[in-house]
Amino acid sequence: MNDRAAPHPGAALRPSFSVLPPATERLDRFLADQLQLSRTQAARLVADARVRVNDDPARASRTMVRGDRVTVEYPESEPPRTLVPADIALEVVFEDEHLAVINKPAGLVVHPAPGHWDDTLVNALVARGTTLSGGAEGRPGIVHRLDRDTSGLMVVAKTDLAHRRLGTMLAARRIGRRYAALAWGHLDESPLVISAPLARHQRDRKRVVVAAEGRDARTDAYVVARMGLVELLRLELHTGRTHQIRVHLAHIGHPVVGDPVYGAGGSRRMTGAQRTQAEALERLAPRQALHAAWLEFRHPLSGVPLEFRAEWPADLAPLLASALGQEHAVAPGQALRYLRFFEAHG
Repeated sequence: MNDRAAPHPGAALRPSFSVLPPATERLDRFLADQLQLSRTQAARLVADARVRVNDDPARASRTMVRGDRVTVEYPESEPPRTLVPADIALEVVFEDEHLAVINKPAGLVVHPAPGHWDDTLVNALVARGTTLSGGAEGRPGIVHRLDRDTSGLMVVAKTDLAHRRLGTMLAARRIGRRYAALAWGHLDESPLVISAPLARHQRDRKRVVVAAEGRDARTDAYVVARMGLVELLRLELHTGRTHQIRVHLAHIGHPVVGDPVYGAGGSRRMTGAQRTQAEALERLAPRQALHAAWLEFRHPLSGVPLEFRAEWPADLAPLLASALGQEHAVAPGQALRYLRFFEAHG
């Protein structure tokens, strides 16, 4: 464990990080996004002069540019907790001395944050004795994230050098990330490029919306299988914004089945027998039907090409089976291969 993640009792925690995008939104919103805080929590830290940019006190309205250094001092009365081990089973797909690839289950938060200090992927990695890179405070080893209720493949850095190189590769779009999703309705074309800037909702900071002032975001969608009411899509990320796939699909009128935040109107858009069928499908969705199924990149130290695939998860298998119908008898754990998800684009 990195010593910085475990301050002595009573000490204030001072996470510090550099800005990577060319420009950011205002400081309080940026902090809320980066540190997984509410807008109110972030604004309070700024108002209490606990946030400095390049060692100078900063206003909430300040915007930043690439290279700015942000330091946050949490109050001693309410510091984030020490990283403690959590006995949570993990599926480790690949591991060497530099990195690990995890098939994250749904329901698992990636890194400690308010409400989830001791029961995250990071805590589980600590429990198994995995060496982790420094990373941001409270996020050792985390190169990229998945939403709590999105399952699938993630790469975790075990050394600072691997973390830096993986971060550079991610920013340069040299890490291929492809997701499988069940989405309502049928796309008009395939492939479909969804290019729409994303920003935090001004009032509800846990939500993301399409907004002209937001950060550029692009998702490419390919139809893999068309069913009666839904489609299985392969989604390729060109950027990695928070909730990007979910917001983009909702924006074009094809939300992810089972999405409790952005999926409103899925079954309710239908009438008669179709609506009855759609409601039956929704009842089979324990969460958003979104899975990080395919990960490709070159090893950050050796340069060897690496490719990892994760089949459609078991908790979403009844949903997909019902959507496909009885004419498709798919063997357990073979749905994406059966539907040719891992074949060439098109």
